[in-house]
Amino acid sequence: MYSMPGLVNYWIVVVMMMAGFYVVISHGNLVKKIVGLNIFQVSVFVFYISMSKIDGGAAPILDDAISHYSNPLPHVLILTAIVVGVATTALGLALVVRINEAYGTVEEGEVDAMESEEV
Repeated sequence: MYSMPGLVNYWIVVVMMMAGFYVVISHGNLVKKIVGLNIFQVSVFVFYISMSKIDGGAAPILDDAISHYSNPLPHVLILTAIVVGVATTALGLALVVRINEAYGTVEEGEVDAMESEEV
């Protein structure tokens, strides 16, 4: 049977995922939505790395004394995902700056109202 300390990472993932999702759906501020997406994204990173952990696994260095190796591929993929996430966040924040320059606000409801008045 699983011990409770082994499942702590998964509980952290669930809490972070729900917190990020809540921020995205509950706030109208575009910057807060980007922060919520980043929290959700970090929870996916933690989940993926937690799943790739092997008890007793060593670094993939060939040695006769080591019998279990950890696969480095998930960690490399997460590093790539972090770089893509930073670029996506930068693009999102740049769009928020442009929206703020065009409409004078970063609140989603106010932008929608202004957009419907123009039509």
